[in-house]
Amino acid sequence: MFEIALPETNADLLPFLAAAITILIGLFGLFAPRLFLRVLKLQATPLRPEAVAEARSTMGGFYIGNGLMGLLLFDQPTVQLMLGGSWAIAAFGRLVSILSDKGGTVFNVLILFLQLALAAAPLLAAFGMIPN
Repeated sequence: MFEIALPETNADLLPFLAAAITILIGLFGLFAPRLFLRVLKLQATPLRPEAVAEARSTMGGFYIGNGLMGLLLFDQPTVQLMLGGSWAIAAFGRLVSILSDKGGTVFNVLILFLQLALAAAPLLAAFGMIPN
């Protein structure tokens, strides 16, 4: 029988929390895609209903899948690297946008810091930089 482990150390807690937050973001995108898009300053128009499908699938389902694997396998370094690396590349993309697209808004900077924190939590654990 499969037993779900819970984090017992700080090194386990950080990737677990990053995965849980990733799932929450994904659930928001999956079940409230129009609101999710509005929060991200995006909009689905009546002429482009596929934008809602993009929010549900790519922004919702992918985050849920990524977070779920991170939550179930939070103590596996490979999974920690995958989750942290995904958030790090997302943060890099946002930084490029801030620097290249005149996207230096308060919202973008705040989301950049959130993405950096979500990247750091599992990466620090994967590289053994969190004391127990």
